[in-house]
Amino acid sequence: MSREAEVRHHADQEVGKGFAQVLHKAREAESELRRAQAEGAGTAELRAAGLAFDRALTDALRTAEAARRATLGVRAYDDRIRRRKGVATPEGARWTAEVDRLRTLREENRLTGIVRAPRAYPSGAGTAPTH
Repeated sequence: MSREAEVRHHADQEVGKGFAQVLHKAREAESELRRAQAEGAGTAELRAAGLAFDRALTDALRTAEAARRATLGVRAYDDRIRRRKGVATPEGARWTAEVDRLRTLREENRLTGIVRAPRAYPSGAGTAPTH
């Protein structure tokens, strides 16, 4: 086990401790997005809410990944077999499932939750260019 692995493990433990708070912020961002969708908010507000939810999910995903790495143990940073053994434990499997769930939720939000803003054409160009 290397000194670098110990340092990374300690850093991941510290980051992983804040998972509950980061997940709470992501849930708040999701409820704000769902509220805006239900109220039929404008494109700009829906886009802002979708992007805020994406940022919150990304933070939650990074925190969950750090907690997962910390759960797998110090040796898992350097050894692929130890990493696989760590994932096979109940705690490792729980964090792996949480990371997968958050990653899927973030991708779903990126595909369907972030409203695309209409493109602004330069003034005087009333239509899109034809080829």
